[in-house]
Amino acid sequence: MLRAQHKTGLVFFPAFDWAISATHPEREERLLYTQDQVNEEGIFDIQGIREFKPDPVTLMDVQRVHFCVPDAWKVMTESHFISAGGAKTIGMAVMDKTIERGFALVRPPGHHAMRVVHGSRGFCNVNIEAIMIEYLRAAYGVDRVAVVDTDCHHGDGTQDIYWHDRDTLFISIHQDGRTLYPGTGFINEMGGPNAVGATVNIPLPPYTSEEGFLYTAEQVVMPILDDFKPQLIINSAGQDNHYSDPITNMNFSAQGYAQLTALLKPNIAVLEGGYSIEGALPYVNTGIILAMAGLDYSHVKEPGYDPDKIRQTRDVTERIHRVGDKVLQFWETREDTREKVQGDKTFHERARNIFYDTDNIQETQKETIRICRECSGALKIDSRSSLGNHVLAVHVPRSACEACKNQGYTWYADGDAREFDGIFLQDRIEDKYLVKEE
Repeated sequence: MLRAQHKTGLVFFPAFDWAISATHPEREERLLYTQDQVNEEGIFDIQGIREFKPDPVTLMDVQRVHFCVPDAWKVMTESHFISAGGAKTIGMAVMDKTIERGFALVRPPGHHAMRVVHGSRGFCNVNIEAIMIEYLRAAYGVDRVAVVDTDCHHGDGTQDIYWHDRDTLFISIHQDGRTLYPGTGFINEMGGPNAVGATVNIPLPPYTSEEGFLYTAEQVVMPILDDFKPQLIINSAGQDNHYSDPITNMNFSAQGYAQLTALLKPNIAVLEGGYSIEGALPYVNTGIILAMAGLDYSHVKEPGYDPDKIRQTRDVTERIHRVGDKVLQFWETREDTREKVQGDKTFHERARNIFYDTDNIQETQKETIRICRECSGALKIDSRSSLGNHVLAVHVPRSACEACKNQGYTWYADGDAREFDGIFLQDRIEDKYLVKEE
């Protein structure tokens, strides 16, 4: 009997009762074809590969990560609770050592969902990876985590959630934001003033093939991961870099995805995008599963695969090398950059306009972070949406020093209920979520 080199767990949740529309690319067939492929290939007959069933996440699991406006019940459906629960189920199985590696093949996806949530953007309502990570931190004491996002679209939601978190390394490999939604993810986006360098963006030019992706993984991503030394590596496994994907412009393949997975050696992978429902996803997912299990994936090929037809040009190769060199330069000088950004300031502010493309909502934010050399800093967000909701959201990080914890509670106490529709506090030290009463 064939035996997996690494015990590997899978969770499937196609979300039969949730879709943006019957013909939208983010629909249940994204996983149904993969389930058929996995069964046809006899994946579950391999000793050491097993299936888990997802349990829904709790409200507190969501509130560790998000400020849902006006509340979680308005921005989430049952499917969102179960999708995040699939990632959590796999995370628990890895931490309990029931398995060594796990892949949550679930939908709806999550990497465009930011800390404050007024609705859906990029098909995402809540960030399922972040919900899983913060549960594992609360339940198992996990500290240093690396998230490597290989979706073709920049993971701007995950970046936002961990922008100020020095203990979470967020690396996003994606199609250049000048050519694709959400139009962000440039090299100089390196994290907030207390966490400069903990965000690493690697924007690749359109028509990058497996040569470029694997070069980037080997020469840029792996050295950074080795420096950071995470306790867990999470792969946001978006598959829309595939050459047949209908909404992107890249030239990756099922073989390339499997090789990338073998290089990264993620403890946990969570499905994100990928909209070539028949021609790519079943093969890419099968390759990822085999790579995670430490099995031969060399025979996994999608119909019509011809590496010569999707080979990148010399110009694309040169651009990829320049991007990689610049990213490594920024990484190596991150501590000096952090000192310059922090300076002698007490607070740092930034104003943002955020568009929820799926739900057609406009949000304006004014964000204030306390500059701190001891922790990630207390965070305050004044958020107003075009739906009319105006909220004050305060975040006290897990590692907060006494001064930052006190600052967070002061902001919360000073919030005027007559000015805001809601005043919220995430206290990650005490693992509690407070809502100010009028």
